[in-house]
Amino acid sequence: MTDPKTGDAGTLTGSRCGPWSCPIREGAQKFPDAEALTFAGRTWTYSALDAEVGPWVKALESEGVGAGDRVAVLATNHVASVGLFWALGRLGAVLAPLNARLTRAELAPLVEDVAPRLTLALGALMDRLPGARPLESFVAATGTPSHTCTPLSGDSPRVVLFTSGTTGRPKGAVLTEGNFRASTQASAANLGPHPAPRWLGTLPLFHVGGLAMLTRTAYEGGCLVLHDRFDADAVNRAIDAEGVSHASLVATTLERVLDARGDSPVPPTFRLALIGGGPVPVPLLKRARAAGMLALQTYGLTEACSQVTTERPTEADGRTAGPPLPGVEVRIVGGDGALKAPGEEGDIEVRGPTVMAGYWQRPDATREALRDGWLRTKDLGVLDARGRLTVLSRRTDLIVRGGENIYPAEVEAVLANHPAVQEVAVVGLPDARWGEVPVAFLAPRAGQPTPTTEELESWCRQSLAGFKTPARFTWVDALPRNAMGKVERTVLRQRSMG
Repeated sequence: MTDPKTGDAGTLTGSRCGPWSCPIREGAQKFPDAEALTFAGRTWTYSALDAEVGPWVKALESEGVGAGDRVAVLATNHVASVGLFWALGRLGAVLAPLNARLTRAELAPLVEDVAPRLTLALGALMDRLPGARPLESFVAATGTPSHTCTPLSGDSPRVVLFTSGTTGRPKGAVLTEGNFRASTQASAANLGPHPAPRWLGTLPLFHVGGLAMLTRTAYEGGCLVLHDRFDADAVNRAIDAEGVSHASLVATTLERVLDARGDSPVPPTFRLALIGGGPVPVPLLKRARAAGMLALQTYGLTEACSQVTTERPTEADGRTAGPPLPGVEVRIVGGDGALKAPGEEGDIEVRGPTVMAGYWQRPDATREALRDGWLRTKDLGVLDARGRLTVLSRRTDLIVRGGENIYPAEVEAVLANHPAVQEVAVVGLPDARWGEVPVAFLAPRAGQPTPTTEELESWCRQSLAGFKTPARFTWVDALPRNAMGKVERTVLRQRSMG
């Protein structure tokens, strides 16, 4: 942990083995009056946040939550989620955050898979999670604190974050205390020292990016400026008036921030923004830098605890996603596993202390993803002679819409159940605002009336989150297939863009 008054680095993140105590408790002892969190107009010092966590621990203990137990939570960004996260760490229990944009049908198998000891949800979302307890009122205002604070080792599980492969079947990536601390240490080594960083928290806490902000500020003795959702005007107020020094955005949100501020220069207190979620248009990066905002491209994934590569502040040119973070290795291999030379395209593989422990109760998937210590990302990329990564494809057929992953098979399964649809294929097409959007190609079922676009959208929204609903529906006589009977998605993309 870095002392926010002196900038001196302690030993908290110096080892990847532990044991480690709760950084909020440690911060309360070392610098009690330093700001740890702001949310909805309120501010908590480390001392005040430590006092908030104690009753959470007591409430969880009263429900029988202990080491290794999972607690599922469905919430948008909220101070209660922060208290819950740190309280679970003090008990050695595991957080299973659920995507607040998913429907009841999408959430049910995730909850069944993780088998939580306790399920919590914000009041507005409780109807999607049967049996959930209200998150906001789970800890009474007068709740007595517990002083339990179990030290954690590097391999102690902290979260189960659900992600999916191209089949669309959810997999829970198990990220450990060691993963989060190593990620913090590696990112700080790449970005440069800061006595007390103030990270803007607009990314959701059910995503690895949001959790990276939450943990990073605590381990570094900084402050998380948490917002309940992204709002460009609120982001600019935080940059201009609240001393935010770091932010993590995607291309679409970066553009909206610049639009909202009319490209006016950012103050010197703002250091940089990490831009993830896919390639960033070079003109947008230049526009940000013209406003004094150093925007660094980054590549990461849930299974590697957020960042894998990031541009270095002193060498950023917007042409790549940068070199691997210190302590992280990246290599490019061919289909036969042979190492590719610089400039040669292939599969991106990652090794290092940020790589997940495995997939929750999925030994076969874990063995497939982790080979000889290397994480097989299934993304395609190329390393240049300087070791900088260019990502060519975000996994086969994966669609990334504004930073949200969309898996075609999941959308296709919903549309294929429509009585008027004989067969369907969903592909991603470039979009100026969202990066990519899903487009559905459908072959009609004989004897059925053709549904309207509005009817198809309504059908999708019964089972899918809004961002997964195709932006366009195109009817075709039949889907193009190769000699093996597989749908030729490349042909569909060409047709749509031609």
